[in-house]
Amino acid sequence: MTTIRKIGLLAASAAAFSLLLAAAPAQAASSYVALGDSYSSGTGTRSYINDGTSCLRSTKAYPSLIAAAKGYTLNFRACSGAKIADVTNTQLSALSSSTTHVSISIGGNDAGFADVLTECALPGWASNCNGKIDGAQNYINNVLPGALNTLYTSIRSKAPNAKVVIVGYPRIFQGEDCNAFTWFSPAEETRLNQMADLINSKTSAAAGAKGFSFANPTSRFIGHAVCDDVEWLNGLSNPIEESYHPNVAGHASGYVPTVSTPLTGSALKVNATTLQRAAASSERLAAQQRTYAAADSSIQPEVVGVPDLNSARVKAAAARAGVDLSSRASIDGADRTWSARQAAEHAAATR
Repeated sequence: MTTIRKIGLLAASAAAFSLLLAAAPAQAASSYVALGDSYSSGTGTRSYINDGTSCLRSTKAYPSLIAAAKGYTLNFRACSGAKIADVTNTQLSALSSSTTHVSISIGGNDAGFADVLTECALPGWASNCNGKIDGAQNYINNVLPGALNTLYTSIRSKAPNAKVVIVGYPRIFQGEDCNAFTWFSPAEETRLNQMADLINSKTSAAAGAKGFSFANPTSRFIGHAVCDDVEWLNGLSNPIEESYHPNVAGHASGYVPTVSTPLTGSALKVNATTLQRAAASSERLAAQQRTYAAADSSIQPEVVGVPDLNSARVKAAAARAGVDLSSRASIDGADRTWSARQAAEHAAATR
């Protein structure tokens, strides 16, 4: 075969291959919409996009990291403080028939978790921690399932072709309180962890009923709770809105592999390239979310309060309990006594 003929055949083959490529349908880009509350927005990572809102969205949060690792186009609607009604009213409009992936964590704010933590952080002689937890559990058992069913029905209706992953909450405590200005007893921490487990149980059941996947972070966060040697969850923090939320490591090492497994089919590991790609998306995400800023302004942040021993309520409680507020030993000694009494009363009531 002559050289000229070989060249001609190669050229013809190349042309034919080009025609085949042109005729092949292009693969649609994956469209990922991240819905939900502060555990999805990235509150706690201390670095947020400048989108003109108080949503505290971070490129270090698991939705941004997963999108960066997989090359998904992310619409980052999750917002700090969001409740179920907020998702319905301000976030679901981002969904469409072309949405391919959806993740959402929701329910903690509806159950009043920030208010419960605020109450339980007080010394035992000044708080009604058990009463607050009882009220939250009543909501989780009797109201949350129906609200989630309605929300999940709307998600499926608006994103009929999407892979939907419902994301749970970790246990925050491990039996120790190392923060100087909070008084969580071991019994209270146990009940707070049980509250997180209960939300996960009800959420998982509602997700399964709709054919959605559930990503449970509980086991992955064991050994990384507040006051553990390697914390993936912040304790009482400054600024206060960072408190009791996953930090950078919590998202990268806790939530990313937990959520990516059902969402993408594999457990992703965050590396330097993923971090760089996520950081590079900051301006695009900020510009995108500014278009929703007016809607997001209706969402009220849910923030844990710092125990105030100078409030009228606490001063009155101290007087009743015989506590000297000028003495830390008096405050702490009475706290141990009252916390033990409250734990015993709860145990007796639940026998």
